[in-house]
Amino acid sequence: MKKFIALMLCTVLCVSSLASCRRNESSNDPNTLKVAVLESAYGSEMWEKICDEFEKLNGGMTVELTAEKNLEDVIGAQMKGGDYPDVVHLATGREAALTETLIKDEALTDLTEVFEMTIPGEDTKVSDKLIPGFTDTLATNPYKDKKTYLAPMFYSPCGLFYDADLLEDNGWKVPESWDEMWELGDEAKKKGIYLFTYPTAGYFDAFIYALLAESGGIDFYNDVMNYKEAVWDTPEATRVLNIIKRLADYTEPTTVANSTGDNYLKNQQLVLDGKAIFMPNGTWVVGEMEDAPRREGFRWGFTALPAIEEDRYSFTFFEQCWIPKEAKNKTAAKEFIAFLYSDKAAEIFASYGAVQPISDITDSLDGDNKLFYSVYEDGAKAVMGGFAATEAVAGVSIYDTLFESINSIMTGDKTVDTWKNEIIAASDKLRDNLK
Repeated sequence: MKKFIALMLCTVLCVSSLASCRRNESSNDPNTLKVAVLESAYGSEMWEKICDEFEKLNGGMTVELTAEKNLEDVIGAQMKGGDYPDVVHLATGREAALTETLIKDEALTDLTEVFEMTIPGEDTKVSDKLIPGFTDTLATNPYKDKKTYLAPMFYSPCGLFYDADLLEDNGWKVPESWDEMWELGDEAKKKGIYLFTYPTAGYFDAFIYALLAESGGIDFYNDVMNYKEAVWDTPEATRVLNIIKRLADYTEPTTVANSTGDNYLKNQQLVLDGKAIFMPNGTWVVGEMEDAPRREGFRWGFTALPAIEEDRYSFTFFEQCWIPKEAKNKTAAKEFIAFLYSDKAAEIFASYGAVQPISDITDSLDGDNKLFYSVYEDGAKAVMGGFAATEAVAGVSIYDTLFESINSIMTGDKTVDTWKNEIIAASDKLRDNLK
């Protein structure tokens, strides 16, 4: 009996080992594509449908989908062990900074040829469908080689979200200049309503990018993004920082305490409750707050930032899709990314509120999304991209220095001069380590 049990145990272990071996072999199979995506506010169901459609177009191809809210933790650990996904949908600007790390390590695949590929299932090239400008930014072309390493995905105009009904009830107009903004703030204070709140300090990225473009134009903005010497010592940069400081006088008092990953929804709730008027955000906020209570009559409103001089800007945030340099199935991975710009894929994404940067996409939108994505048709200018990639510099993060310091500006624990000097020091160090 003992021999029989031992034999059975041995058989089970051998079968288990064989199955494990086969799984490892299938992960390197050219007919298996490993796709890893962040499960964001859009959910994972749309990705399941995308993978199903891609499999239909490619008979015999199997797509293994990993969709996780903590995607960095999941695939980061796997990649350390040498197990790389073929396609990753994970944007820059997240706290874990996994995408930025791979950019700095030059560990991404060149995707330039993808945009000259014919979209699977169609007879159109990817480049012919993309909205111009989306592959001409540091967010897609992080180096100086004019090559694209990150494919632009779901885009979202960023600006100021508010309750349109609240403004109408009080006879207030949306400010078109910062002078009008401060006047509205003073009027609102008389009624116990604050002009401003923000989810977390990190949400000031799109806000400050737009302000920089308003203050000095696109060339100035690009100088900042490329760490040009003395750029933060200019009047254009100083007035951007001073606007942030002045906003502290108009910001709802609980904002800083709740500007954390656990409590940021409380700050967004201030707008729904009519306790604060404006907050910087992206179009995803509507889905995030879909089930939250709100004041009677609440209606989403959206506007570009008030003008500093003449032009008003709205930063366009977009997510990114990329292929690790160590991916095993790059050919199928590139075909998959090309498929993401197909009419079929765009239709699936749009049904979940995710909008691809392809021509005429706004024609298919309605409701709140129609309002949000028409901001550029209403006169606002778009600004895109982020800071240029550099070699890693120990203890230096332009994002932390520029954005995360804002909580201290709001509380008065840090002066604008101190903040500016810290930004200059960080910018100088990164300029010396540009890739």
